Amino acid sequence: MGETEKKALFSAVQPSGAVTIGNYIGAIKNFVALQDEFNCIYAVADLHSITVRQEAAALRKNTLELMALFIACGIDPEKCVLFVQSHVPAHCELTWVLNTITYPGELSRMTQFKDKSAKHADNVNMGLMDYPVLMASDILLYQAAAVPVGADQKQHLELTRDLAVRFNNRYGQTFTVPEPYIMKGSGAKIMSLADPSRKMSKSDENPNAFITMSDDRDTIIRKCKRAVTDSGNEVRSAEDKPGVSNLIAIYGAFTGKTAEETEREFSGKGYGDFKVAVGEAVADALAPVQAEKARLLKEKDYLNGIMKRGAETAARIARRTLSKVYRKVGFYSGD
Repeated sequence: MGETEKKALFSAVQPSGAVTIGNYIGAIKNFVALQDEFNCIYAVADLHSITVRQEAAALRKNTLELMALFIACGIDPEKCVLFVQSHVPAHCELTWVLNTITYPGELSRMTQFKDKSAKHADNVNMGLMDYPVLMASDILLYQAAAVPVGADQKQHLELTRDLAVRFNNRYGQTFTVPEPYIMKGSGAKIMSLADPSRKMSKSDENPNAFITMSDDRDTIIRKCKRAVTDSGNEVRSAEDKPGVSNLIAIYGAFTGKTAEETEREFSGKGYGDFKVAVGEAVADALAPVQAEKARLLKEKDYLNGIMKRGAETAARIARRTLSKVYRKVGFYSGD
């Protein structure tokens, strides 16, 4: 990727199992759209994923599959830096330095730490608490000016900004203070098909509550048919119709149609017809992505090459920042 005046943007996705269409719509699809606007740095966040117990073989498999999915969705390794987080040691190195300016109270108050501690009560580890500092390192290493964030990560980005300002004030200008990047037209938040009051999640105990990027056509349509709807039979987006509103958001994300266009299209038709149409739209859009991902997974040497080159580029950028940090805090280099 050539040097340009474009601002740097960082984001990452954990390779912790199936990727849902909510992850795709809220993150990966946006990654593709941002490639020409920013100097994009995208990571498979495997270091973050081990805060929850992982099977080693599954983590390796999921890492490779997520890299293949990124590319299959349209992320171009020639336009952006695409790498695996653990392949760049600077992430862990900067985390240690930032830990020394982070206060325990800041981390214990994090909503996600509280939620995950309750969910994984048998494995409340320091990595789970320190997750936001590692996330701050991910962002600050690359002098990212912009970070696309969902509602569940806003608190972490605020901590990142606080740490950047705190370090800069203590040691002199070192880090770019990142801003949250709100995608144009990214208001759609994809909710559970079984309970539209909750966000769609791959960890949901009900397999009909979410659609994954690897679900086959019949499975996708079946899940949409079983999706919870609301009283009445009118396809209309409204606060008192969360189930139908969620399906309208999904339909719009995969067809490009606005809620108003969808309402007109299904005027006079019932929920049954609409659910099938949603399932078909999702399946039609995912089919080429699934085919390309399958093809890429057969080209393991190609994927390994992408990861190696991406890690080398990321490490060069990260090392510049880390070297500056080490000088500022007083580490002796011998140069």
